[in-house]
Amino acid sequence: MANSFFRFKQFTIHQDRCAMKVTTDACLFGAWIAHTLPRTTSSIDVLDIGTGTGLLSLMLAQKQPALRIDALEIDSDAAQQARENITASPWPNQIQVVQQDVQGYREKQYDLIISNPPFYEDSLTSPDARRNKALHDSTLTLEGLWRSVQTLLKPDGCFALLLPAYRKEETLEMVQIKGFYNNEIVLVQPTDQKPVFRVMLRFSRTAGKTITETSICIKKDNAYTSAFEQLLKDYYLYL
Repeated sequence: MANSFFRFKQFTIHQDRCAMKVTTDACLFGAWIAHTLPRTTSSIDVLDIGTGTGLLSLMLAQKQPALRIDALEIDSDAAQQARENITASPWPNQIQVVQQDVQGYREKQYDLIISNPPFYEDSLTSPDARRNKALHDSTLTLEGLWRSVQTLLKPDGCFALLLPAYRKEETLEMVQIKGFYNNEIVLVQPTDQKPVFRVMLRFSRTAGKTITETSICIKKDNAYTSAFEQLLKDYYLYL
């Protein structure tokens, strides 16, 4: 059974009322985004689509006090738990949890949108309805997510996305139709003995001279790699 909480260096994630728990790949994604945030005192508006426990929003808030984050969550129990996690953190004034479906959300436009969306469109579903909603995109498809990003992202904004590796090519084909450019790809391996299982992607409406594609391995020889430790050292307790 998964722990009911996950303790980081500066905050704790309680997750007993959330269908989706803290995962290593989600932590890596949050750290990767936070690592590339601009160092500025100007306010940066961020939208976290499908915040769940509030993990990604809290990871970003820890790194950059200029962020003003709206964390959207459709599930009422998860939204309430995210609020509690954020209220108990050092950054309650930086993050606002909004219980709403992003497809009907039109409050404002954002400098940065982040999402770790439902993974398994059109695949077998779980008998647990709440986990099913969190894990499968029956309520928010990849197409629906992109329509929302088109509306909610500022013209010079950036969109960061975590997906299963098998959805990489589908996504890259879709963004061309939506008027976006892929600026960065990071392929994620769970260990050096296993194939790529996740992909972290960064998009904007501005074409870069080259698309940067790199890779990161989480573990080698049963220990975290130096690349993983470098990104997570400000978050994980024992790094």
